Amino acid sequence: MRVCALASGSSGNCFYVENEKSDKAILIDAGISCKQIELRLNSIGKNTDNIRAIFLTHEHSDHIKGVDVFARKFNVPIFATKKTCSRFICKKEELIHNIKNNENVKFGKMEINAFSKVHLAGEPVSYNFIENDKKLSIITDAGHACKNIIENVSTSDFLCLESNYDEKMLEEGFYPWPTKKWIKSDEGHLSNVQSAACVLENSSRKLKHVMLSHISANNNTPEIALKTHNYFMSQRKDIKPEISVSVRQFATPLFMV
Repeated sequence: MRVCALASGSSGNCFYVENEKSDKAILIDAGISCKQIELRLNSIGKNTDNIRAIFLTHEHSDHIKGVDVFARKFNVPIFATKKTCSRFICKKEELIHNIKNNENVKFGKMEINAFSKVHLAGEPVSYNFIENDKKLSIITDAGHACKNIIENVSTSDFLCLESNYDEKMLEEGFYPWPTKKWIKSDEGHLSNVQSAACVLENSSRKLKHVMLSHISANNNTPEIALKTHNYFMSQRKDIKPEISVSVRQFATPLFMV
């Protein structure tokens, strides 16, 4: 498999995953415009021809902004939990398919598994992608490292993992206190320290890559997130995964899982 973050951050999220043959691809969320999705696919040498589905994690605008236009323009089905489906609009309802927590969907040899997490949304999920005994987990928008997250961090070869905020920047920043309180809560987002500690404590020797994702534009920087994760992982002597950063402004390279 191959994975790319077309966009990841507070203002828009969209991941691209393709199978080994590159003839089937999936979008996870569509929180940027349809036009931007097309442009960013082109920037990594891809287009919309092989995209078979869009899987939504939850209904917040930075994850669904472009889903209606993209799905209708390219006749691509949308998969999401029932409560998520009830909280966004697609003008072509026949494209919408409900999935359940822990449900598996297959596209050829690629298996996609939805699993629940805790976030202030209707029925949020994250996703695993499995093909040829390789496992990719895309985990963002989680208030804490719950049992499901820990289990999947411990069994993944490649992680796209939220590292949303730096605690000091959030404390000293301009957000109102109720917003800060929510971000730090068990229904909010993972901090750099929470994210790094989760990988440090739970990852196995099979982990080869961690892509830091959903980095806040106002309460974090890619440099701080990367420094925090590198520091934590330096305490593990048995593994040394590559650690990269995804941003909201442009696509990452296409990484092999």
